[in-house]
Amino acid sequence: METLAIIEKLFAGAVVLVCVVLLVRQFVGARRRYRFDSVVRRVTRSVRAAVVRMYRWPAVRRAARLEAEAAIRRARGQQVESDGNVYRPKFRNSRKLH
Repeated sequence: METLAIIEKLFAGAVVLVCVVLLVRQFVGARRRYRFDSVVRRVTRSVRAAVVRMYRWPAVRRAARLEAEAAIRRARGQQVESDGNVYRPKFRNSRKLH
């Protein structure tokens, strides 16, 4: 119950802070307001990109892992001949097409 009250107070404080910042923004000149808006836009864009990256990261890793496993399975299924440390796949139809 106590943590809920703390979260409530933090949220209320954040709302009051945003209101004060927007009030102060109304009384500064146009040049400072433009600079402030550009900074807020830049910070918002970077925070949004970080949130999207954190959200999509596990899915991307999972897709990469599945793709790597599929490539390994395909490679293991092929017959290869080795010449030292060089591996060449044996083709079923080894005739030249030119």
